Amino acid sequence: MTATPAAADEARFDKALHDFRELHRAEMRRSNIAGSSFYVVRDGRTVAADHLGAQDTDAHVPVDARTIYHWASITKTMTGIAIMQLRDRGLLSLDDPIVKYVPELAAMHNPYGDTGAITLRQLMSHSAGFRSGTWPWRARDWQPFEPAGWSQLVAMLPYTAVEFKPGSRFGYSNPAIVYLGQVIERLSGEDYEVYIDKNILKPLAMHASYFDRTPPHLLPHRSHSYFIRDGKRVAAPFDVDSGVTVSNGGLNAPMPDMAKYLAFLLGDPARATDYDRVLNRSSLEEMWRPQISAGDDFTQGRMATTTQSGLSFFIDRSAAVGFVGHNGDQNGFRAYLSFCPDQRAGSLLAFNTETRGVQNSAANRDTAESRIALATDRLCEALAE
Repeated sequence: MTATPAAADEARFDKALHDFRELHRAEMRRSNIAGSSFYVVRDGRTVAADHLGAQDTDAHVPVDARTIYHWASITKTMTGIAIMQLRDRGLLSLDDPIVKYVPELAAMHNPYGDTGAITLRQLMSHSAGFRSGTWPWRARDWQPFEPAGWSQLVAMLPYTAVEFKPGSRFGYSNPAIVYLGQVIERLSGEDYEVYIDKNILKPLAMHASYFDRTPPHLLPHRSHSYFIRDGKRVAAPFDVDSGVTVSNGGLNAPMPDMAKYLAFLLGDPARATDYDRVLNRSSLEEMWRPQISAGDDFTQGRMATTTQSGLSFFIDRSAAVGFVGHNGDQNGFRAYLSFCPDQRAGSLLAFNTETRGVQNSAANRDTAESRIALATDRLCEALAE
């Protein structure tokens, strides 16, 4: 008897999952990665949950379901959702000028014209012309990890230039998302962390997720992080504070919490009422519409020449599958969120070790972390065949 199409789909998926797991383990051993976790979510359920290696190599603490990773720039997706929430409540338009809400940015040097023409939409799609790095002074151990307060960034603005004509191309910008964080705070009247906790984390029951410094009751589960330098694994600073850049990359969470977030992104008709309280499905899908090509930037998205920037998410597709996602890297942590909406499936991948610094080159696809992350595509492709 021939297999049914559904059974054939499952067989292909099981084979793809088996192959991925073998690759994940082999790459970790080869590259001296201390710890990593991998989850697959399908139709609202976690169907694979792998925890490998150690969250603290010195204390010999293994990675488990409670291990808390730093999700770095995946935070940006929550910042974008918060902006869409405020839009849907009638408090802003995506095509409003950023200076309407953050007038301090008018002090920035703009050789391309009026800074008042730079829109929130351009900040969300990384096409506003703002530079990539937020804080250029981190060459010494005694220097802050990130600027602690907004006043420090304001003081830098008269010495900062818009780097390309807004709207003309993609240019990944961390400061742009910090400025969006200011919009959220000023319109909501709450600190960014408080707003996100009330409007995203709590409604999704992400109760072990938080920003920046770890609360004492969760410290035993906070992963340490590491760099591979000259072939040796060295410790990164532990439990750092992202300061005023929190909206750009301050999220910490264990895998089960992030699986709840991924399930929300994938959607579930049975939970539509609950999920719509966070963000209406049509608004969420609006964030996944391409805004500008990001194919010249191999640090973000799926690192392909076909990658597009949406609104706080990256979009791409293979021959058969459309992908949405974001990645993050900071202080030795590397994290990847990727999903295929049409197949209602996605994956989460986190590492507590950076094997090589990120570079804007196709060679970035050849790091161990990137090879593992790109291999998750096959899971969605197996469901689409």
